[in-house]
Amino acid sequence: MVGDPRAVIHAFELVPRAGFLPAGARLRAEYDGPLEIGHGQTNSQPRTVSDMLVLLEVEPGQRVLDVGSGSGWTTALLSVLVGEAGTVYGVELEPDLVAFGRANITAYPNASIVLAEPDVLGLPELAPYDRILVSAEPAVLPQALVDQLADDGRMVIPVAGRMLLVERADGEVTVSEHGRYRFVPLR
Repeated sequence: MVGDPRAVIHAFELVPRAGFLPAGARLRAEYDGPLEIGHGQTNSQPRTVSDMLVLLEVEPGQRVLDVGSGSGWTTALLSVLVGEAGTVYGVELEPDLVAFGRANITAYPNASIVLAEPDVLGLPELAPYDRILVSAEPAVLPQALVDQLADDGRMVIPVAGRMLLVERADGEVTVSEHGRYRFVPLR
């Protein structure tokens, strides 16, 4: 089952991509492709981000983890989707991108971005999460992130070129495939 795209379309209208790009890339904000943001990272293709957010089915009031938050664009989009009653935790490995992302999300008080701890995926100390969005690609599905998913939770993650939807219900985990995509590696 795939969610209603109207909320995602509305979030895109409220959170223009240009404000989350380095100054030299802002003129290309309408380009439907990934754009470099430094440190070997990209601001993902808008169509891909939209597909992922529709699949994630974010609802108001939820707690969401944004792994690989980069420039903060997906963190801000998620912030709009969860509304004032929800919370979004972004996590990013590159210190310069953490600073850039934090500066970009100041208008979103229910969202934050923290520096990832080496060799730790996600933010296990704040788990569980209703939704987890992963914007970097591991070779295999990381159990550490699955373990951070709440019951009735959903995670969207690219794994080995395939977009996966991971759902936890009544303690059981199911995984389904939803197309092929390319992402920077999850480190």
